[in-house]
Formats: sequence, structure tokens, C-alpha cells
Amino acid sequence: MQVTITINGEAVERDVEPRTLLVHFLRDDLQMRGTHWGCDTSNCGACTVWVDGDPVKSCTILAVQADGKEVRTVEGLEQGGELDPIQKGFMECHGLQCGYCTPGMMMVSRHLLDHNPHPTEEEIREGISGNLCRCTGYKNIVAAVQWAAENPKGSEVSA
Repeated sequence: MQVTITINGEAVERDVEPRTLLVHFLRDDLQMRGTHWGCDTSNCGACTVWVDGDPVKSCTILAVQADGKEVRTVEGLEQGGELDPIQKGFMECHGLQCGYCTPGMMMVSRHLLDHNPHPTEEEIREGISGNLCRCTGYKNIVAAVQWAAENPKGSEVSA
């Protein structure tokens, strides 16, 4: 089937098999490896992207279901050569260990901050609750989101 999907602001037109998951379309067809494929059961959230502005686990949606929609991936967080404050927050606060959950965590965190620029710790924990991290215990992820909330312009990351 022919699909046209706007990915990170750029229209992409491809032929896809009707059974192709969006995560596989992004990773395999488009070579966009930022979106991680984790559990394939919608439990972990490593594959979270935005579809028409809402976080979606891309292992739960077919590429043909994204036809005509806007998809934003972790690669789309960086704008004009400048990292998003959430990306800087993850760097500043060591919000990752193995990094596998990081793309999905960043996508749900950015969405949270776009809708609630000054979340409490409890609101952050609720906002990321659909995404699993097997390494960090979430403390530094929460700190990274708090850092991004406090530095919305993405103040310089310390060296």
C-alpha cells in the first residue's frame, strides 16, 4: 500500500506491506534508528513516537494507519542543530544508563512539558508511567525532566 507520512516535518511517501508496524517502517524502511524496538508487546514504551501530537507506542500501530498523519520521532526533538531541553536534561542529570528506554522516555517527557511546563515530581512520574526503564530506578529520569522544566531554553549543559 502507498502511504504518505509527514515525519519530523518532512513528507515521506513509500510502498509498505499492510502488516508493517510503524516501528519497523521507521527503523527498517527509513533507517531512522532513534526509535527503539523493545518488547513488541506495547509494555516498555521504548518505541514511543508522536502521531498527530500524541504519544503512541509505534509497535501498536501499523504504518498504513499513520498514512496522512504527522509523526515525530526522537530525531525530531533536535531543531536547527540545537538539542531540545529534554535531551540536555537527560545529559545534565544522567537520565540514562543503557539508553534503551531513552528515546521513548524523551518523547513522553517532551509531551508532558508541552502540556504542563512545571510538573511536580508526582506528575512527572505519572507522565512517564507507561514507559519502563530497567536500569535507572527513574530518579535521574525525573531529575532530567525537572531540569528541562527549569531550563526551557535549554541552558548550556555543563562539561
